[in-house]
Amino acid sequence: MLYKLLYSMHDVFSPFNVFRYITFRTTLAVITALVLSLMVGPWVIDRLKKISITQQIRNDGPQTHIKKSGTPTMGGIIIIFSIIVSMLMWGDLGNMYVWIMLFSLVGYGGIGLIDDYLKVVKKDTKGLRACYKFGAQIVLALVIVFLLYKNPDDPYSSLLIVPFFKKGLIYLGWVYIPFSIIVMIGASNAVNLTDGIDGLAVGLVSIAVLANLILVYISGNINFAEYLQVLYLRGTGELTVFCGAMFGACLGFLWFNSYPAEIFMGDIGSLGLGGALGTLAVITKHEIVLAVVGGIFVVETLSVVFQVLSFRLTGKRIFRMAPIHHHFELKGWHESKVIVRFWIVGIMLALLSLATLKLR
Repeated sequence: MLYKLLYSMHDVFSPFNVFRYITFRTTLAVITALVLSLMVGPWVIDRLKKISITQQIRNDGPQTHIKKSGTPTMGGIIIIFSIIVSMLMWGDLGNMYVWIMLFSLVGYGGIGLIDDYLKVVKKDTKGLRACYKFGAQIVLALVIVFLLYKNPDDPYSSLLIVPFFKKGLIYLGWVYIPFSIIVMIGASNAVNLTDGIDGLAVGLVSIAVLANLILVYISGNINFAEYLQVLYLRGTGELTVFCGAMFGACLGFLWFNSYPAEIFMGDIGSLGLGGALGTLAVITKHEIVLAVVGGIFVVETLSVVFQVLSFRLTGKRIFRMAPIHHHFELKGWHESKVIVRFWIVGIMLALLSLATLKLR
């Protein structure tokens, strides 16, 4: 809204012409979301404490976590609020992809909100039942996929891009629908599983979304896309602004969520951010790249899957505790060491994902 208003004045005051550039608005989106997070964070933390929206810690996990009991949760509200306001200010609201991303963020975040409410307010340790939780995620993903699949402006809606190859395009046809649903639901729950220690998940999301910001800008800019021989996706360049808002909001939240955390994201934040990452990958055809840049999320999810399968089939556990970040804690790694080392790996994977641009 503010972007359109300011740009409309460029005939009167020529410097306002700068608002038409995605790079400039992305910078503003980062700053706006970051400042908003830092501003509303203390108020939200105080309010959540007053109404006793606090985290209950499992007794079977690392004993160092017991002292975290009573820390406010559902802090994902800060992230989602900051992203929405930033996008309303600096995003092109005439772009369909912007609304799909906001719908995904709020939709998956809403599912997480219900889950958090049942766990924290209603004291139901199981939260939202798995059948309802996954059912809602599938319905939400179906709506998004339908909007994308029926988009007449996207001739590549059923294509899968294979990185590292110049012409690595696979036509999926109707398989695109279940594949995209799996990507969105998988990303949402992968971030949720990773959100177990202070700052880990939101830091990794920040790294992943920054890498995606670069990839989205390139594929949405016809000149850069042709030069680097990547698929040009008309209209997706505007999602660079969304990535900027997401990055700024995550950085702002990390200020309060870093070790020792003053507030936790809760499912509202982890499911919302994960769903947004998955939706972004589907829109921009970076599904495989998402698995690379989000490699830690993949490993965290697989550690849970393998742990459950192993215990059910053999009665033995592969890891001391899953997800795998708890395994390293129980091995004696300090929580902050686990976080920083996982971030380092996340940065390396982000750089690898960017390297796919030149290895085509």
